[in-house]
Amino acid sequence: MKAIVVHEYGGPEVLKYEDYPDPVAGLGEVLVRVAAASVNPIDYKRRAGLTKDFYPLQFPALIGVDMAGTVVQVGPGVEAFTVGNRVFAMADNTYAELCVVKADALADIPEGLDLIEAAALPLVTVTGNQLASATEIKTGQTLLVAGAAGNVGRAAVFTAKQLGATVIAGVLKRQMEEAKTVGADRLIATDDDTAIASLSPLDAVADTVNGKTAEKLIAKVKPGGVYASVVEAPQNAANYPSVKMVHVFSHFDRRTLEFMGEAVRDGKLVIPIGPKLPLSEAAEAHAAAEKGGIGKILLVP
Repeated sequence: MKAIVVHEYGGPEVLKYEDYPDPVAGLGEVLVRVAAASVNPIDYKRRAGLTKDFYPLQFPALIGVDMAGTVVQVGPGVEAFTVGNRVFAMADNTYAELCVVKADALADIPEGLDLIEAAALPLVTVTGNQLASATEIKTGQTLLVAGAAGNVGRAAVFTAKQLGATVIAGVLKRQMEEAKTVGADRLIATDDDTAIASLSPLDAVADTVNGKTAEKLIAKVKPGGVYASVVEAPQNAANYPSVKMVHVFSHFDRRTLEFMGEAVRDGKLVIPIGPKLPLSEAAEAHAAAEKGGIGKILLVP
């Protein structure tokens, strides 16, 4: 098969389109012909060696965590999937024509959801769902999502609304118009100190950005409230011992992914799709993704 192979850490130029041995489905595994993989920040951080202390590459290495495609082989012990099923997943080594996935980490693509565009959804929608859920927000409470214009933020806003919360979308001033599509009850510019100062106390914050924004927002959480983050805790978190800090590590959940996929199909959740590039142009895709602001980039074998 053809795949994107990494032989050393570095910039986008280390992503090489090469022949690589076909994987084979083993016990409890499924072999999928990849229709598309999506580009995520974790991909270019791994490529650059920024995660090598806890998530290293073994060269020659494949990368990629999002995938959608069609089942072509089912390993021993797999009963939930058959050849021809349309599936998507948070997996490993997805920048390739073929990918092996553990059956318990695979989900059916909801009927009516585009096969290629489904590849944009696994990591960001599941992470956003789990981030919002980690805030323990309840009906009638108020949650602020920091970074709400991003894909994880959008999924968090949607999930919090499903849980009955009043949701404030925290975005940059330049994103205010774009953020009108995220489905929040209110918008606030997180780079406007006056706007932050005028915020009423919050029941919870779901954070995707960290930095100075996080340090300002944790001060707005009520005593006993929750500050959940997919990034690091605010540097001043120790100054707010009455606020419960939760660090969210995304983990696969089939029912969550299928639910979020149905929401996208039905137009209830919008995850902006950017360029769809050939797999061979992964280097160009990474360069573009690292600049940001263009929607989810998809790699199509």
